[in-house]
Amino acid sequence: MSELQGFFYPRTATGNASLIPSPPWHYSGDLLTIEYRTDPARVAELLPAPLEPAEEDPGAVALIWADWQSCSSSREELLDPVRSQYKEAFAVVRCSYRGTTYSRCVHIWVDKDFAILRGLHQGYPKKLGSMWQTRPHPFAQGAPQIAPGGTFGATLAAGDRRLAQAVLTLREESSHNGFVNGHPMAHHRVYPGIERGATGDAYAELIASSGAQIEGGPCWTGEVDLELFPSPTEELDRLYVDEIIGGYYRQVGVVWDGGTSLATLS
Repeated sequence: MSELQGFFYPRTATGNASLIPSPPWHYSGDLLTIEYRTDPARVAELLPAPLEPAEEDPGAVALIWADWQSCSSSREELLDPVRSQYKEAFAVVRCSYRGTTYSRCVHIWVDKDFAILRGLHQGYPKKLGSMWQTRPHPFAQGAPQIAPGGTFGATLAAGDRRLAQAVLTLREESSHNGFVNGHPMAHHRVYPGIERGATGDAYAELIASSGAQIEGGPCWTGEVDLELFPSPTEELDRLYVDEIIGGYYRQVGVVWDGGTSLATLS
């Protein structure tokens, strides 16, 4: 019998086929963030026990588009870009656990399989989707600049249906990049029971995680328009837009290197 190698599946004799390497994982990317308020009850319905709504501004939501390049510590993926580049869009709310405020990703779409598997490990509920955002460039012939007047579009689709679209026009630098996604993440890692008729999870754990290292360029804010659309297989539009809080743009670098188990629930 062979002792199989690899951080996650598929594990093989050599480990070369494993879809993701072991952490730490390194990210560099552009984030377009739109914060708004919705009905707090719509946020609360996405918070399983033992989480509770945030005490302050419980209806606040951040919808974020991210254009990432990521790699392991070897950086070998950067020389094989299909393994390092991906895009995602995700909705974040805030919640409370034992008196501490956390951020929580409640919907997320990505366009690469390795990003889905990383989400399985981290507790992000990732699904396949198609997301696009305007990229900045120092030369203006075919791109906006990260400067006053720079205008960025973003779209999200899944299952052949558009779920969201946004336009952000930068006005000025900001002291922050929003507040909804500014806490450690509180996520559930779950595996449903395998037996026929099983009503519970074979494994369920509440975990917390955050970036081991974070760097960021200047934060920019400006005027934003956001539209959400219905879909028979998605529920993003249940977090409907009641009031826009703000729109932000920032380039960041992050290292993720594990989390903390808060509670075993299964």
